[in-house]
Amino acid sequence: MTVFAAADTPLRARAVCEAIDLETAPNTVNNVRLKLKRLVERGVLVEPEQGLFTQPRP
Repeated sequence: MTVFAAADTPLRARAVCEAIDLETAPNTVNNVRLKLKRLVERGVLVEPEQGLFTQPRP
């Protein structure tokens, strides 16, 4: 979540992988994307556009 706290704009799954030092192989990016989508479903993150993720702003 610190990745999103430090970001000024919404992030894509690939950018999240790069920020947390994961490899950017397609399987890894897809797994991170699925986890981000689950966080959207739980209300932890929002997806303002398809593929872009950010924290909800008050």
